[in-house]
Order: sequence, then C-alpha cells, then structure tokens
Amino acid sequence: MTSIGTADHLTRGRMIVPVIAGALAFIAMLAVYFGVLTLISGWDFTVSEFLRYWYYVIPLAFGFGIQIGLYVYLKQTVAHHHAAGKMVVASGTTSTAAMISCCAHYLANILPIVGAAGLVTLVAEYQVELFWVGLAFNAGGIAFIGNRILRARNHS
Repeated sequence: MTSIGTADHLTRGRMIVPVIAGALAFIAMLAVYFGVLTLISGWDFTVSEFLRYWYYVIPLAFGFGIQIGLYVYLKQTVAHHHAAGKMVVASGTTSTAAMISCCAHYLANILPIVGAAGLVTLVAEYQVELFWVGLAFNAGGIAFIGNRILRARNHS
C-alpha cells in the first residue's frame, strides 16, 4: 500500500466517528422534539405538528447534527481547543429551545395556574421566529466550527 493509500484510509477512518456522532445528535434532537410534544399533547397531535413544521424541525435537527459532527472532527484534529465547544453548546441549546417552542405553547392546557400561560402564549406567538433564531444559531455554529477546522488544518 502506498503512503497516499494509507493517508486516504486514515482520513476515512477518522471521519467515521464524527459522522456517527452527528447522526446520533440528529436522532437525539428529533427524539427530544417528539418526546416533549408527545408527553404534552399525545402522539396524534405530535405527528400533525411535525407534518405542519417539518421544514423547520428537520433542518434544526440536521444543523445540530452537523455541528456535533464537526466538533468531534475538530476535537480529533486539535487536542487542546476550548472555544469550539462553547459555540456548539450555545447553538445546540438554541436549536433545542426552538424545537421545544413548537410545542411549548400547548403547556397552556396543563399549566394555566402560576402565570405560566402568559409566557407560553408569548412563545406560541413567536414560534416561527424562534425556529429562525435556532436556524441562524445553527448556521453560526457551523461557520464557527468550520472556520476553526480550516485554521487548524492551515497550522498543521
């Protein structure tokens, strides 16, 4: 085997872990969405809401998966890098919050006491805008980690 063949094999082998991590993060994000909404309003409603907002939910989960995959790749590439993790946490949290906001306003059905209805109504009113905020944070996280990967590659 030539050194080029060995390098290709190592690169492919090193990509398996980030791809798996990204796929698992994508599945986990969808599980959070389906789990929370099903707990609040039942399976039939969850399916109808997913069909209504799938074009937000899927990109949010996919963007989060990409961020996690890139972060794992970056972590493999640069051993002592601390800044990238903060962006993944911030944008991942925003993605989760945006997805949960899709169903959070239905908490008004079970939490009308304690003034929670006002907060839930506010979240419901700006549900689509929160999806867009989550997508923007996803894009920012992907750009940030991608930039860190390029910088790490240029330094090696």
